[in-house]
Amino acid sequence: MCGVCGCGTAGHNHSDEQSRDDLQHTHKHVHPYVFSSLAQHAHVPGLTQARMVQIEQDILTKNNQFAKANRQFFAERAMLVLNLVSSPGSGKTTLLTETIQRLYGQHDMAVIEGDQQTSRDAERIRATGVPALQINTGKGCHLDAQRVGSAVEQLPVKMASLLFIENVGNLVCPSSFDLGEAHKVVILSVTEGEDKPIKYPDMFYAADLMLLNKIDLLPYLDFDVEQCIQFAKQVNPNIQVMSLSAKTGEGMDDWLEWLETEIMLQGVSNV
Repeated sequence: MCGVCGCGTAGHNHSDEQSRDDLQHTHKHVHPYVFSSLAQHAHVPGLTQARMVQIEQDILTKNNQFAKANRQFFAERAMLVLNLVSSPGSGKTTLLTETIQRLYGQHDMAVIEGDQQTSRDAERIRATGVPALQINTGKGCHLDAQRVGSAVEQLPVKMASLLFIENVGNLVCPSSFDLGEAHKVVILSVTEGEDKPIKYPDMFYAADLMLLNKIDLLPYLDFDVEQCIQFAKQVNPNIQVMSLSAKTGEGMDDWLEWLETEIMLQGVSNV
């Protein structure tokens, strides 16, 4: 178990749609940011800093190998794959369902849902008519490339389709794990505070796009939009930023236009 985030080694449970082999699979990992913390504690027996760095490199190297295979699989099928990341409560699933409803009938789509427990989000996606597969990670705090590859094999993904991966709600660990996606899209709610990009810089550095969600609540909050964008640009000068409300629809056209551009670049076809 990860000593900082509590990410478990045996708590990764797939949904009941997945195979017995998958259900028996366990994923042991240690996160990059754990090592400096552990190295400062002499009471950790047998773990030198050099050994911890080696473990980190081994874990990320293995994940990157699976990510490379995923990326090749997606490229061969002209699929656009987006990794949606955020903290819990950002409105990620609502944004996803609204996006699907607006694109429904125009493109083939599928969704991989990552949560520690329950299949509630996958059920919300399926209600839109789009296939979704739930991965329950138990005590795990992120999806990894091997899990995503296994899930894709069980989804009815089509050539030239759009695949959304809704990662576990966490602004730390998912930043380090490449899933083979074309882009990481980080969703930040205005209810979370404008300083999140500098508090969790790795995630915003890894993302290509930041969606500032729930802007319909701005009149009721002390949230500085410009300061938030400045913090995001400070961490990642190349990050694109869009402000929207999945609830009211404000700003959704800009997000959909970005999606259509990426779909065209990837070669995703119309239904």
